[in-house]
Amino acid sequence: MDLDAYVNEHNAEWRRLDELSRKRKLNAAEADELVGLYQRAATHLSLIRSRSPDPILVARLSRLVLAGRNALTGTPSFSMATVGRFFTHTFPLTVYRAWPWWCGVATAFSLFTFALMGYVASNPEVAGYFMSDGEISALVNNDFEGYYSQYLPQNQFLRVWTHNALLTGEVLASGVIFFPVVYLLFGNALNVGLIGGVMIAYGRGDLFFGLIVPHGLLELTAVFIGAGVGLRIGWSWVAPGPLRTRGRALAETASEGILVALGLVAVLLVSGLLEAFVTPASLLPNIVKDFIGFLVWSAFLVYVFILGRRAEQEGASTAIEGEIVQESLPAV
Repeated sequence: MDLDAYVNEHNAEWRRLDELSRKRKLNAAEADELVGLYQRAATHLSLIRSRSPDPILVARLSRLVLAGRNALTGTPSFSMATVGRFFTHTFPLTVYRAWPWWCGVATAFSLFTFALMGYVASNPEVAGYFMSDGEISALVNNDFEGYYSQYLPQNQFLRVWTHNALLTGEVLASGVIFFPVVYLLFGNALNVGLIGGVMIAYGRGDLFFGLIVPHGLLELTAVFIGAGVGLRIGWSWVAPGPLRTRGRALAETASEGILVALGLVAVLLVSGLLEAFVTPASLLPNIVKDFIGFLVWSAFLVYVFILGRRAEQEGASTAIEGEIVQESLPAV
C-alpha cells in the first residue's frame, strides 16, 4: 500500500470531515455529507490500521472519526438532574441490592470485635502481648481522647476523610480476590477490640463508646458496604449464574461497585465531619454526641432501604441512564 498516495487521494475528504465536525449547526445537505464522510473515514482508519499502521496517521484519523461521531451523536454532559437521580435512585439501589453481603460483613466484624473486647476486658493481661505498660497507661489516660483533638477540626476532617476513603477503596477493590478484604477487616477489628477492651478494663468504657460511637457507626458501615460490595464482585466470577459468562458477570458487578464507591465518598465525608466537629466537642455530653451519631447512622440506613427498595420496585437500573444529557443531532 502506497501510504503517501492514499493520503493524497483522501486528504480533501478528511479536511472536509474536520470542517463539518467543528460547525455548531448543519443544514440538511451538510448533515448527510457528514454522515458519509464519517463512515468513509472510519473505513480508511480500519484499512490503514490493518495494512500500514503509521502511528501519526492513525492518531489523526482516530481524532477525526471521534470528532465526527461526537458531532453526530452529541457530546454527553452532566446536569443537576444527573446528580439528583444518582443519590435518589442509583446509589441506594446498588447498596440495597448488596445488603446481604455488607450486612454479613458487619455481623462477622461486630461479633469478633465485641468478643475480643469482652475477653480483653476480662483478662487485661492479654493486652500486654500487644502493648507495653507505658503504652497502655498513655492510651487510657490521654492518647485515646487526645487523638480526636490533636489537630484543628478542618485538618482532622481532611485527614480522616482521606484515610477512611482509602481503606474503603482498598476493601472494595481487593474483594475480587477475597483474602485481602479479610486481612484488612481483621486488622481493624483487632485494633478496635483490643483498644476497647483495654479502655473497659481500666474503667474508661464510657469514654471509649462516647468518642467512637458518634462517627464510628456511619464510618464502619461505609467500610462494611465497601467490603461487602467488593466480595460480591469477587463472587460474581466464581458463580456467575447460568445466563452470564464470568467476564460479563464480573464487568456488570464491578460497574455497580464503582457507583457504590462514588456514593461512599459522600457518606465518608459526613462521618469525617462528625469525627472532626462532633466527637471532640467539649461542650456536648457524650450521650448527646452518641445520639447525634446514632441519628445520622439511622437516617442513612432508612435512606438506603427505603429509597433502594422503592427503586427496585420501580425497576430502576443501576446504570447511569437518563442522567447523561445528550445534545440532539446537528440542527437541520
